[in-house]
Amino acid sequence: MQERKKIISPVLKITIGLASFAIIYFRLKSDFTSDKLQLLYTSVFSLKGILCFTTCLLLIPINWGIESYKWKLITAPVETIHLNTAIRSVYSGVCLGNLAPGRATEFVAKILFFKAENRPKITVLHFVNGMFQFSITILAGLCALIYRLNQLDHYSWLLYLTGGIGITILTVLTLSIYKIEFLLHFISKKISRANHIPDFKYPFTASLVIRLFLFSILRYLVFFSQLILLIITLDPIQFSYSLFAGAAIYFLIAATIPMISLLEAAIRAAVALFVFKDTGISDPALASSAVLLWFLNIVVPSIFGYYFLLKLNFNLKEFSIKK
Repeated sequence: MQERKKIISPVLKITIGLASFAIIYFRLKSDFTSDKLQLLYTSVFSLKGILCFTTCLLLIPINWGIESYKWKLITAPVETIHLNTAIRSVYSGVCLGNLAPGRATEFVAKILFFKAENRPKITVLHFVNGMFQFSITILAGLCALIYRLNQLDHYSWLLYLTGGIGITILTVLTLSIYKIEFLLHFISKKISRANHIPDFKYPFTASLVIRLFLFSILRYLVFFSQLILLIITLDPIQFSYSLFAGAAIYFLIAATIPMISLLEAAIRAAVALFVFKDTGISDPALASSAVLLWFLNIVVPSIFGYYFLLKLNFNLKEFSIKK
């Protein structure tokens, strides 16, 4: 069974990637006319375009600064670190996360900035922290799906599927908060060679939970604003509820689809083409917006993360959290 899962998972992700390339090709092949390319070029290098792109660039450190502060908050009961250390940890995680499907290796770099004896607990907190952000994406996406339900006659199954996923994620998050000490002790002992791990009380207070949710919402709004700015830059459309709902649904689907780093840009572009179909927004603008959003928030931070890893003399072969 385990061997079958190892085969099915990569095949599924590669299939999604190839299907995404096919969607992009068939949707865009008739749009790459000289007139439309000229219009796209003019939009990008107009005053409005330059201002929007500059704003999107300025939002990158805000986005990852919020995530770094969240990371500092949630790990503080285990080990107190400076915000600068949290920033290096998060950026390094973005970089190393590109090595595996679903960004499964992200935690490996993040926990390097903590003491060896604390790394098992920090690993658990990495995934709990991610569920806070994921829950906001789920909730916003579900609200958007409900708003768009009358426009999704042939895709009503998507609402039920996403609703089920959302409820599952929120349930897991709730249990993780409620049983955080059990998870920290159980998983720490499983992934650590030291079996004499002392009991540890993790103070998951109401104040901490509220702050983590609030900063997750704020970070979601940064992502959301970047996508909206990119779309209206590349296609001069008016703000509308449909545009906002489409953005929320885009993030929802993109967050739940299995990704492979090499194909991630194509998959995200295909999701944008699917979600915003028949909205009047040009396909090249949609595909370009999705790719640019990925570039700004994954590729650019990865460059900084790679620099931090080089300064740390990081060697993946020598690393083990079983300290």
